[in-house]
Amino acid sequence: MAEKNQNKFRTRFSKDQSGFALLVVLWVVVLLLTIALSLSVMARTEIFSTLTFKEQLENKYLAEAGLQRGIIELFYRASNKNGQAFFVEEKIIRTDGTAYVGTLENGSYKLSITDESGKININTLTDSSGIVLNNLLVNMGIEKEMADTIVDSILDWKSPTGLHRLHGADSDYYSSLPNPYRAKNANFDTLEELLLVKGVTPDILYGDGERPGLIRFLTIYGDANRININVAAPEVLRAIPFISADGVAKILLLRSADNDAEAAAELQAMLAGGDSTKMSPYIMTADSNVFAIEVSGYKDNERKYYPLRAIVNIETGGNYTVLSYQSPAGVKQ
Repeated sequence: MAEKNQNKFRTRFSKDQSGFALLVVLWVVVLLLTIALSLSVMARTEIFSTLTFKEQLENKYLAEAGLQRGIIELFYRASNKNGQAFFVEEKIIRTDGTAYVGTLENGSYKLSITDESGKININTLTDSSGIVLNNLLVNMGIEKEMADTIVDSILDWKSPTGLHRLHGADSDYYSSLPNPYRAKNANFDTLEELLLVKGVTPDILYGDGERPGLIRFLTIYGDANRININVAAPEVLRAIPFISADGVAKILLLRSADNDAEAAAELQAMLAGGDSTKMSPYIMTADSNVFAIEVSGYKDNERKYYPLRAIVNIETGGNYTVLSYQSPAGVKQ
């Protein structure tokens, strides 16, 4: 009887050992499958990362090529201001933000050049010219009271005397903030510095999806305190005092003409009388030497692009200075 019970115990123990061994084998198989799957996922991720990096690098070089093409065209334009400077496909180059597409052997780039004189220069802004910025803000949907605050605060921020305007802010205001600082009382070094100014929010500066960002219509370069209507964006044109909707439409129509000389003459005739004399303190038609070049490089898919943005100063003797360079940059396709 004892021997029988002992045999039963041995049989049960043997079965228990077999079950345990099977469980161990199953766990080992699961572990190996997990490791294999992880390695597969890692390898797949590395492959896609490498391909993405390669594509991004290729698009970047395409954008760099577009940037250099833009600089060359600016030199050609500067040396042929009284003639016709041609771009890709016999198109006349414009410096009002018009987009051009260039094709290379391995891809393409989209290029636009904007003369900074067509923007509102916040470093040369005065109490009288501030009305242009005020009108622009109101036209963008900003409340008039907030627009007054932003314009006066910009003027106060860069005022070397620390002057405090009616709707502005001085160091006393900024020192009372949770993270205190003082007004600069000097010119702006970057447009992003506006975020330190009372009233300016990221939505206002960069846009919120419903309206464009204020940053696209401002500059800190050059010494002009008037707007070059030959290159200004429609939003800036509409902000000029005493200008009518018909006047803006006429200016844009003349700018799109094929013959620049005839368009310039007709524009001068349009500005010869009427309310144009009232606009004269706010407008000009002379170009500057400082340009914003925005480029996006891409290969097969235009939606997958690499953006660059540079501010360049075209100098005499074939020289130029890069005043600002962003890579990548927020460039609209």
